[in-house]
Amino acid sequence: MHTSDLCVALAATGASVELTGPDRGRVVSVTEFYREPGDTPHVENVVRGKEVITAVEVPALPEGARSTYRKVRDRASYTFALVSVAAALIVEDGRLRDARLASGRIATIPWRARAERILTGAPPTSDTFREAIAAELEPPIRTSDTRFKIGLNVRTGRRRRLVRPGAGAIQR
Repeated sequence: MHTSDLCVALAATGASVELTGPDRGRVVSVTEFYREPGDTPHVENVVRGKEVITAVEVPALPEGARSTYRKVRDRASYTFALVSVAAALIVEDGRLRDARLASGRIATIPWRARAERILTGAPPTSDTFREAIAAELEPPIRTSDTRFKIGLNVRTGRRRRLVRPGAGAIQR
């Protein structure tokens, strides 16, 4: 499981990584930077040969966006997350105009939620988030090793304080 807290937040914001090599540079999104294991589990990212990371660009969130990061761990001291959720949301007229979600420790890469399509235009309620996150975490994410994390991730992603009440928040 991918252990980085920072990369989950970067995935939710749409950050990109600048790579520079002997011939030229290129830019890839954080969600494309990490590779799923496939036939080469020892290759974790898309860095080629003599390329190095020269910058990470984090775009400004749209005006009115509220963002947060929640990490659930099994003890209070420093430890890797059991699951984590990063969110950036814009609520207008009681509907989600923009929803960006990413989850950590549920896959081998920071997981940018495809369920954002379900959320956009929906009311920002706990039930809406529970349904969207549950739909997101179907196979191949759900395995015997991650089954317990699915429910934990759903509960973490729909927490009332995910985005503070009164600030374009999730509504009950």
